[in-house]
Amino acid sequence: GSRDNSLSLLKQFASHPFVKVVELTRNYGQHAAIMAGFSVVRGDRVVTMDADLQNPPEEIPNLIRVMEEGNYDVVGTIRKGRKDSFLRIFPSKIINMVARKITGVSMRDWGCMLRAYSRPVVERMIACHEQATFIPALATVFAKRVTEIEVMHEERFGGKSNYPLRKLINLQFDLVASFSDLPIKLIMYGGILMSFLGVCFGALLAIARLVYGARWAAEGIFTLFAILFVFVGLQFFALGVIGEYIGRIFREVRKRPEYVIENIHGAKGDGEAS
Repeated sequence: GSRDNSLSLLKQFASHPFVKVVELTRNYGQHAAIMAGFSVVRGDRVVTMDADLQNPPEEIPNLIRVMEEGNYDVVGTIRKGRKDSFLRIFPSKIINMVARKITGVSMRDWGCMLRAYSRPVVERMIACHEQATFIPALATVFAKRVTEIEVMHEERFGGKSNYPLRKLINLQFDLVASFSDLPIKLIMYGGILMSFLGVCFGALLAIARLVYGARWAAEGIFTLFAILFVFVGLQFFALGVIGEYIGRIFREVRKRPEYVIENIHGAKGDGEAS
């Protein structure tokens, strides 16, 4: 799905008996593309990485070595000396913090896709058939032993990032909505609090009207409107969050394919691909 020449370069290796190149009909996003790759690989160890060469491929043997020595199910990576802008690093820190809270797994860098997965973890993720997911967090659901190692991080080899702020926000919501019911609970608790404050505020206005008279209440009409607008705004915000969940339920029920494979180049036999 990339717009650069990544596919043409990969096709040059398609003649290798252990290489499969998965071509999608369009750009479905990073995580959907990885799931498409998971659906065709056959290796006991599966490594994912981006094509921008910010993470050197030379780090792959280190991931495999750590996985085999420690019998780990997932080996994540921490980008050492990260070469990204503040607008990429700051949202990433927020995602890392939220992911740690939601999953209960103390990994430091959830955004780096240079990762190694065991075959059982990959098969369990494929079996989920989720339409929207955050792969590093989903893997921890099925992994018993997880660790991280530091890897080098270089300047982007070419092009620009396909993760603008909008996509990072969507990724954040995928993480929260897929692995936590916290937003729904916050709406419930917020509704209870708003109802309690509304009753207290109504009682206060009634008492003030009795003490100071109707004229005082009329003079505070703009204050009442301001408070009303705040409450209405909060209600619309709550409805928006509920709408996001309903939309996700609709997409799951509709069962639209997460990706469509255009062609698979190479590895026509039963050889392993990684």
